[in-house]
Amino acid sequence: MRHPALARYVRLVGRLALVTVPLVAGGFIWQSAATHDGSRVFDQVVTLVSERFVDTLDSGALYEKAAQGLVRELNDPYTELLPPKRLTEFSRRTGGRYGGVGMEIADVGGSIVVNRVFPHTPAGESGVLEGDRIIAIDTASTRGWKVAQISENLVGTPGTKVTVKFARPGVAEPIVFHFTRAIIQVPAVPFQIMLNGKIGYIPLQQFNESAAEDVAAALQKLEDQGAKGIILDLRDDPGGILDQALAVSNLFLRQGQEIASVRGRNTPPQVYTAKERPVLPTVPLVVMVNGMSASASEIVAGALQDHDRALIVGTTSFGKGLVQTLFPLDGGYALKMTTAKWYTPSGRSIQKERKLLPDGELVEVHPDSLENTPTGQATPKTRKITIDGSSVLAARSDSVETDSARRARPTFKSDAGRLVYGGGAITPDVIVKPETLSTREQNFFAKAVGPKTQQFAQVLSNLALDLKPAVRPDFTVQPAWRDDLYARLQSVGIAIPRAQYDSVTPTIDHLIADRVTRVAFGDSALKRRQLPDDVQLRRALELIERGQSQHDLFVEAQQMAAAQP
Repeated sequence: MRHPALARYVRLVGRLALVTVPLVAGGFIWQSAATHDGSRVFDQVVTLVSERFVDTLDSGALYEKAAQGLVRELNDPYTELLPPKRLTEFSRRTGGRYGGVGMEIADVGGSIVVNRVFPHTPAGESGVLEGDRIIAIDTASTRGWKVAQISENLVGTPGTKVTVKFARPGVAEPIVFHFTRAIIQVPAVPFQIMLNGKIGYIPLQQFNESAAEDVAAALQKLEDQGAKGIILDLRDDPGGILDQALAVSNLFLRQGQEIASVRGRNTPPQVYTAKERPVLPTVPLVVMVNGMSASASEIVAGALQDHDRALIVGTTSFGKGLVQTLFPLDGGYALKMTTAKWYTPSGRSIQKERKLLPDGELVEVHPDSLENTPTGQATPKTRKITIDGSSVLAARSDSVETDSARRARPTFKSDAGRLVYGGGAITPDVIVKPETLSTREQNFFAKAVGPKTQQFAQVLSNLALDLKPAVRPDFTVQPAWRDDLYARLQSVGIAIPRAQYDSVTPTIDHLIADRVTRVAFGDSALKRRQLPDDVQLRRALELIERGQSQHDLFVEAQQMAAAQP
């Protein structure tokens, strides 16, 4: 059974959020003759372009282009000049809180469709459903609009009103909702559950401004239910706000223990320590990571690993050890600029070596995950993702570095003397590869579905919505559901040969079961259903059930590693 890989295939890749630190300003500039000559050349170029370029440019646009060019030439994908609209979007993404109606939307074949409805929001309370298509906002038709344009019209000051017209599959007439915008907070922790009756499981999706509060609340609920161990899942968590990474680490570390240090240019090093009493200082803890666990996720994993407070399970993390500072500028602009590197308590830098290609793509340099070709073409072990607006070729989460590559990295010691690795990402204490797609399954999605993956997912959601009223939590997928999905795919132009469709019947059944479960019963029910197929989580659960203490966990991990061939 291979559901997790399928879910990763059809899920849109999340972006990697950045770590921010307080703005630091000041210092003196010594202007050399070379700098003076450079400034004269710049002034001359600006004057000539302003006066003689074939198309007229106003001075504001001219200087913005000059600033954008300077930032681009730094060859740092994490540094960018944010115009006012981009700054607003950036703040919304990193903060997790905004004024709106509470919907996640996506472009499906040129139509803007509701991908998810958040509970306890205007959209959720009004009855908006996944799969609804937005056809008008207020008095304007949305025909031809992009996701960004619709998002700009839905987001606004809390208390203001907006009218949205939807087309719903199976409903002849458009549906009109009148929303009053409210503060929308995307939860960092969507749910918490008990596994096998005694192990608490917490998935942390992002380090937004409520991350530590959400984790603390989840820990309290699980402790009240008698949890004997905790699994904190940071897989696919792209990071976020530095303060939240520190606060989440502090939930498990003793007061005074170092969490991370930041070293920048022309500024004294900053050392961050646990300030508050921990919520759970001794309960056995496993932290799960993979190739998309980045930035703030790696701060937490690195601190807990160095202090022997958590056993790290999964695959090697992303490796983003840089810090960005947001500098407000005139006119509503801001400069997001890399200003420092951060280090784990043992002194590790986890920044992974990468290079910027001429076309602007950032390529990870890793002998086990990429062919270091001049063109930077993706190999079977890589995938293209987006980091803060930059195109990146990065190692897939199922790519595991070899022993020889790991031995070439600098080594450090945890508090208890365990070996930990620096020089590029967080290496788990227990490496567990996820299930992967078979060749037949890969061919099905690559060739049969191809560029219509999002449409495929939407058809699946529509089927789930139709099945929702009639299913029970313990349902099994019926052959008629599979036939219905095939007919729906054909009707929207996804012409899959029936023989090829039938050749991956278990795969189709998993996809149907998972989508119906989430739509009908929510994310926590889906995680319970997925457990038998999530080999990484099963291994984490197996380890933590054996250990009565954190020390026992490390012993169990060593014995498990020794028993493997």
